[in-house]
Amino acid sequence: MKNTFTFHRGRAVPIDRDNIDTDQIIPKQFLKSIKKSGFGPNLFDAWRYEDEGFPGQDVSQRKPNKEFILNQERFNGADILISKKNFGCGSSREHAVWSLMDFGFKVVIAESFADIFYNNCFNNGLLPITLSSEEISMMLNIAEEGKEIEIDLENQVIFFEDNEIATFEIDPFRKKCILEGLDEIGLSLIHAAEIKEFEEKRAMESPWIFKMGNKNEK
Repeated sequence: MKNTFTFHRGRAVPIDRDNIDTDQIIPKQFLKSIKKSGFGPNLFDAWRYEDEGFPGQDVSQRKPNKEFILNQERFNGADILISKKNFGCGSSREHAVWSLMDFGFKVVIAESFADIFYNNCFNNGLLPITLSSEEISMMLNIAEEGKEIEIDLENQVIFFEDNEIATFEIDPFRKKCILEGLDEIGLSLIHAAEIKEFEEKRAMESPWIFKMGNKNEK
């Protein structure tokens, strides 16, 4: 189970680039862990710091790139990322989504996403929203001012200063999963009773299958 998402209000940060790939999101040297946490300090590592990072490093001792937008004080606490075309392209590393979420991002809005990255977002509870180039330009301008926006997932609407500024499409099943905080395990548990019933029926019809699984038992 993941955290549920229905309505979110937050500050947006603009990264005005096309083709941001997964190696830029989280460089390959940080992919050794599969814990899904601890990647936030190295999100966009090569852009955020002036030195080359390595796993286990104390990032507080590193020299930040003051020009990079995530290091600017006015974007402290931003949890909505605005970008452009083909976000999340490159290798299929799920760590890219983990690093965005570990940093604190809840939503990524872009003109388009790489397919595998897009799927990984839903698998982990990060909401990806696709908008037109004109809408993205407007969103980038709003974000550049350090303003907050509101996202109503239930009605698939984005608001700014209480005015509707965009609507977005989302697959109904994926929407349900985000709204209810369901991951693959959570989806399976919904049908726990049916699964148990099937297993019991199967054990009665084909008991030798289950005996094979217990062949080492006396």
